[in-house]
Order: sequence, then C-alpha cells, then structure tokens
Amino acid sequence: MNIKKLILLLILIAAASFLLFTFLNSKPKHDIAVGLYAPNLDLKDEISGRKLTSEDLKNKIVFVNFWATWCSPCKEEMPSIESLFKDMAGNEKFQMVTILYKDPYRNGTAYMKQNRYTFPVYSDSNGITARNFGVTGIPETYVIDKKGILRQRVLGPAEWNTPEVKNFLNSLLNE
Repeated sequence: MNIKKLILLLILIAAASFLLFTFLNSKPKHDIAVGLYAPNLDLKDEISGRKLTSEDLKNKIVFVNFWATWCSPCKEEMPSIESLFKDMAGNEKFQMVTILYKDPYRNGTAYMKQNRYTFPVYSDSNGITARNFGVTGIPETYVIDKKGILRQRVLGPAEWNTPEVKNFLNSLLNE
C-alpha cells in the first residue's frame, strides 16, 4: 500500500509540475497594453472582397471597435460611433474599423441597414484579429496612433461623440 501511495504522489507531483511549467511559460500571442505597438489587423471587407491590414492604416489614427448584433451594450454605443464617424468623415488621417465578433457578416449588414448606420464594418471570420487583440468580451475599442502605438483601450460601451473623445482624437491627429 505504501508503494502505491508513493507512486500516486509522484505522479501528482509530476503532473502539477508540468502544468505549472506550462502555465508559467505560456505567453499571450501579443502583449496588449497602452503604449505598446498595436497588434496586426487581418480583416476582410465582405462587400468588395478587399483585405484590410495594418499596412493599409499606416500614418492614420485608427479607431478599432469589436461588436456584434447580439450584444446589447454594443447596440447602446452604436449611435455615438455613427456620430463620431460622421464628424471625422472628412479627415483622411482618421480610419474607423468596426469588426464583427462571432457574428455572421449578413447579420451585421442587416443591422446597419435597419438602423441607417454608415460606418464601415469588417469581417474577422477566422478570428485572427480578435485573438491578436486579446478580445475578452464586447464591445471592446482600441485607438491606435499614426505610429501604430495603442493609445487607448476601452472595455465595454462608451459614448464616442463627446468633446473629450474628439479632443483626444484631434490631439493624436495633430501629433
């Protein structure tokens, strides 16, 4: 009996050591933090079939928002996102990128049409961009500066058409 207990104890210690070693040595694909380079985007415009990558967005302020039609908090912030999009529409150094998260593209376009929203919607059907950004829930929004540095990360819904947000974006545009 003592030998069986000893063998079981050794197996448990080995398993615990393996799990601890694996956990301590696993890193997320990217470190997501304000002040670090933003992760890469790998998206598709389902209407044109064109891919959108981080390379396409160099030297622009990029507003990235992950959302879904089944997400109530996402729907709450949509009017303010539309307002921000319209306010910034004339600025070629600003790019809005909204990304459907675990939601079919046809649902997103139907929702956009129903609510008369005009901001661009991209598909992340393979989930690569969401994984790169470490999306944990939605809505999640990221503001990236012209150098590709993440300047703001907002988890949850927000009001995007406030003077504070517009001043922040304009300060980034003027850098």
